[in-house]
Amino acid sequence: MSVDYQPKIIGFLCNWCSYAGADMAGTSRITYPSNIRIIRVPCSGRVDPLFIAKCFKEGADGVFIAGCHPGDCHYVEGNYYARRRFVLMGSLLEYLGIEKERYQVEWVSASEGKKFTQLVSAFTDKVAGLGPRAEGQ
Repeated sequence: MSVDYQPKIIGFLCNWCSYAGADMAGTSRITYPSNIRIIRVPCSGRVDPLFIAKCFKEGADGVFIAGCHPGDCHYVEGNYYARRRFVLMGSLLEYLGIEKERYQVEWVSASEGKKFTQLVSAFTDKVAGLGPRAEGQ
């Protein structure tokens, strides 16, 4: 593995909480790894498991999903649906031959910019430790 290896990470962030938390981190000048590519979604419940599979198919080394804390969803139940769906996602990833450590779901509110940076940094380090995904997975 090259010393210069930097994992490609895709982040799906809920518009109302997690994206605002990432924005707060930026406006507070708290740094986090630049190799995460953020996709803003209306709600974490909008993230389809096929989106995650497609990210891995297209070469992502990791997928990070962040949404509102349970009970604080702006769409009332969206994060509950997401939580149930993502529990099953680990089994699907294993079936596809992808380590479930390459995928993480977290709850981050708009006021938790520092928490967001810590989670993204730790996830990036974990994925970097796993190394690049093998071709054909």
